Amino acid sequence: MEKMLSELTRGVIPSQFIGDDPFDDGEDSALLRAQNIMYDAWEAGSKRARIALARDALAVSDLCADAYVLLADEAAKNIIETRSYLEQAVAAGEQAVGTHSFEHDVGRFWGLLETRPYMRARADLAQCLWDLGERENAARHMLDLLRLNPNDNQGLRYILMSWLLALDDREGLEKILTDYPEVSAWASYSQALLLFKHHGPARAAAKALKEAVETNAHVVDFLLRTKRIPATLPEYYSPGSKEEAVFYINDNRENWAATKGALQWMAETIQK
Repeated sequence: MEKMLSELTRGVIPSQFIGDDPFDDGEDSALLRAQNIMYDAWEAGSKRARIALARDALAVSDLCADAYVLLADEAAKNIIETRSYLEQAVAAGEQAVGTHSFEHDVGRFWGLLETRPYMRARADLAQCLWDLGERENAARHMLDLLRLNPNDNQGLRYILMSWLLALDDREGLEKILTDYPEVSAWASYSQALLLFKHHGPARAAAKALKEAVETNAHVVDFLLRTKRIPATLPEYYSPGSKEEAVFYINDNRENWAATKGALQWMAETIQK
């Protein structure tokens, strides 16, 4: 889809209607060629071919952030190498996007195709930093990505909710819940657990938990282990489904287990 959009904006729509294009000439033309190589890399049938194409892309332009991300995923020998590739990806993506977009396009980053490699790279770097234990730093990256693109086409707010709970950042989590007033397992169960963590088994927490169960009852089954969690993540989910619960549990099992008394409170509350 992204390849098709790129071809449309640069091949079908006249340039006078699409504004300044960072891929027009010089290094930017090389970056466009490198990005086209990456579209082929993602579709390659073997790991060796994907890595080779990513290196080909970087030989054409060292500003190709997606190439570094692929190498982080498939060529890195350990998490330290992964971090190094991702830091290079973010730096390359930032340079490719340019200062103008960071000054004038805040709030609509994902809508610009040339920003997407940067957004992908920075989200992956945030996850890597979280896995390395640099949790506050990781959360800052995610928060800034939401600042750049409040529409959150990447779905980063769901991961961030679980991270802010783990960091016990009540103010930050409440802001996310306010900024994204939605019906989802993440929002409803995060609200319930936040209230329990800070107020104990009070009426407000119990009310929030019961509302969460109405949103997705499968979460309770998995957390209380009355049903077995699938070994692999599903490909997609719909609101209220078992698949949504699996994704939620994947992000938040640690938060519930680490909150003393939370699971017992859950079991007792849903029986009332």
